[in-house]
Amino acid sequence: MDTNSTKRISERVIGCAYTVGNELGPGFLERVYEKALCVEMIRNGLEVERQKQLNVTYKGEVVGKYFADILVENCLLLEVKAVARLSPEHKAQVINYLKATDLTVSLLINFGTPRTEIKRIVWRHDDSKVI
Repeated sequence: MDTNSTKRISERVIGCAYTVGNELGPGFLERVYEKALCVEMIRNGLEVERQKQLNVTYKGEVVGKYFADILVENCLLLEVKAVARLSPEHKAQVINYLKATDLTVSLLINFGTPRTEIKRIVWRHDDSKVI
C-alpha cells in the first residue's frame, strides 16, 4: 500500500466519522460511537477490526496487551472518545499504543462535542513506507 492509498483510507475514515457524528450528535457512550463508526466504515468498503488485541513488546518479548478501539485496513489505529474535551492524556495514550506496535499513524476521534473532533497522531512515520 502506498502513501496515497493510506491517505485515502484516512480521508475515508474521517468522512465516516463526520457522518456518524452528524447523525448521532453528542451524548452517547463511546461504545455506541465505536459500533456506529464500524457500521459506517464497513458500508464504505473498509476492513475494520473492533477491540483488536495488540501485543506490547519490549526487546522482542511480549510484556502486555491492549485492545485498540478499531483497527482499519490493518494499518490505521482509531481511538474513539466521547468527552467534553480531549486532554493531553488522550494523546499520550495513543502515542503509547503506537510506540508499542508497528503502527505509526492513528486518528483520535472525539464524538463528545457538537462537532466531531479528529486529531491525527503520528509516531515515527515515514511517508515512503506503508501507512
